[in-house]
Amino acid sequence: MPAADLVANVVVSGILTGLVYGLMALGLSVIFGVVRVVNFAHGEMMTIAMYAATVLFAALKLDPFVSMLPIAAAFFVFGYALQAGFINPFNTRPEHSQFMLLVAVALIMVNMLLLVFGPDARSVQTSYAFDSFAFGRVVVDATKVYAGAAAIVVAAALFAFFRFSDLGKAIRACADNYTGALVVGLNVKHLYALTFGLGAACVGAAGSMLVLIIDVTPPLGPQYTLLAFVIVITGGLGSMPGALVGGVLIGMTEALAGLLFTPSAKSMFAFAILVLVLLFRPQGILGKRAS
Repeated sequence: MPAADLVANVVVSGILTGLVYGLMALGLSVIFGVVRVVNFAHGEMMTIAMYAATVLFAALKLDPFVSMLPIAAAFFVFGYALQAGFINPFNTRPEHSQFMLLVAVALIMVNMLLLVFGPDARSVQTSYAFDSFAFGRVVVDATKVYAGAAAIVVAAALFAFFRFSDLGKAIRACADNYTGALVVGLNVKHLYALTFGLGAACVGAAGSMLVLIIDVTPPLGPQYTLLAFVIVITGGLGSMPGALVGGVLIGMTEALAGLLFTPSAKSMFAFAILVLVLLFRPQGILGKRAS
């Protein structure tokens, strides 16, 4: 294969993986943009979703693209309960209290996964795992094409919800003006819990897709929490389109780094992108500068 075609294949593959990354980071961005809470258990939640997809596939032969729906629904309920029961009481407390609460939740999740599933990697092998699509001279794994398309559909549905639904507009009002939302009679705590639930549902959907691309182990949680932070800061903290743009950029960067250097250098180049963004555009690619 000519070098140019190989690079094109890797770039397209990285973009598709980056869309799934972007959906994962979109959940973090939504939660922070509205609730102003940084979810330090974000990657751990996605790891749980990945394990859930492997369990449903092993027990019921449910394709992860099918099990994505019940997993996302379950994560919505979990996210709503987590915000309503644990995080809402911390909204008025110092930020370090919120930080320690969610770090504790993350550690509990990682150790629960180790107790239940052990340290061994798990994966899902579907009937189309080795299929591919040819777009001219570019050949892409069918799994990544499906995952990228599904990530776009879920993200578009979330954008439409916030843009056009009355509930979505109410949530945006809470994000724009907390005091004003209280004055007009909005139930802010309920809307915060809904937002956290939606962010968690994004993580559940992303985890169901990502398990088709990589194997899952409990230590993946902290790694993907850190990756989600890199993506949302690169794209613009609190910006929903920025999360997708950041995910695509990081996915493409990791893919090229793995091709041109070594797969172990992926993180180095992702963080190099983050450093450049912080130096030259601190608010992120699509973020707004604080007034």
